[in-house]
Amino acid sequence: MRVDLFDFDLPQSQIATAPAAPRDSAKLLHVPATGPFIDRIVSDLPQLLRAGDVMVFNDTKVIPARLRGMRGDIAIELLLHRRMALNQWQCFAKPAKRLKIGQSIIFASDFTATVMGRSDDGQVHLQFECADIYAMLDAYGEMPLPPYMQRRAGETDTQDYQTAYAVHPGSVAAPTAGLHFTPALLGAIDAAGVTRAHVTLHVGAGTFLPVKVDDTDDHVMHSEWTHITPDVAATINTARAEGRRIIAVGTTSLRTLESSAKADGFVHAGELETQLFITPGYQFKAVDALMTNFHLPRSTLLMLVSAFAGHARMMDAYAHAIATGYRFYSYGDTSFLERA
Repeated sequence: MRVDLFDFDLPQSQIATAPAAPRDSAKLLHVPATGPFIDRIVSDLPQLLRAGDVMVFNDTKVIPARLRGMRGDIAIELLLHRRMALNQWQCFAKPAKRLKIGQSIIFASDFTATVMGRSDDGQVHLQFECADIYAMLDAYGEMPLPPYMQRRAGETDTQDYQTAYAVHPGSVAAPTAGLHFTPALLGAIDAAGVTRAHVTLHVGAGTFLPVKVDDTDDHVMHSEWTHITPDVAATINTARAEGRRIIAVGTTSLRTLESSAKADGFVHAGELETQLFITPGYQFKAVDALMTNFHLPRSTLLMLVSAFAGHARMMDAYAHAIATGYRFYSYGDTSFLERA
């Protein structure tokens, strides 16, 4: 499918660089399977839910994955994006060409790394010399904001760019639909008779990579680690057997479920690496509704939502969102999509 079919013009003024306050005051565009779009706010979400629904959240935690260190007298900037083994990570490096196998990068007197390998695309494989990499990142790392924000993370981003239910460290980007949830909103969802379930997908830096090819068939999707526990799989499969809706909070939750789902919509428990690339024509198996933010032009995520709700309908929804002042991208507003 032609990538230019997923292009659109967005005014710079509608790119959000800070979240709504409070989180659940952001706009929410309801896109039903048929009929007109409905403008709401996130705190209205319980009105769109039914008793018995299962809402699936991604409980990954964003790590302070941006590091600055020295290789001799050369300043090195790193973005950790994929854990390979204990204290071993694949990283994007600047300038990668100045790094050679066996060299050391010093971040602090008690925190160094050794170059184990490198590739031509700016990635290096590093072995970090420390007892606890996450403790070192908390001490010396920086929250990696999306590139389009064109700013370094500030003090408030440490909290703002993390969901209220983040548990498992490993992501370099937030599952952004989840940023809208507050304890009060989660309580209202519980009171509506909705079951909450958590899966894990560690979001990699590839989520920001543009689609550079002209046809979707030529795009190679990045790989991401996912996990579904047996209890969560049982909760989802029971709901599926009883005809209750499965609602994914964010495209990462959706990709986790669809990657593990059989043809009948029942999901497998366990860990897997997913490179699932969803474009129009994909047959969804596990997910009935999707809450998701507004995505970049020509992105794999816009292709995913177009597959879910219909390409023409999503392009109309985006045009409506632009015309009515919705805020886009990670800190922006959100939508509730019913599957076409």
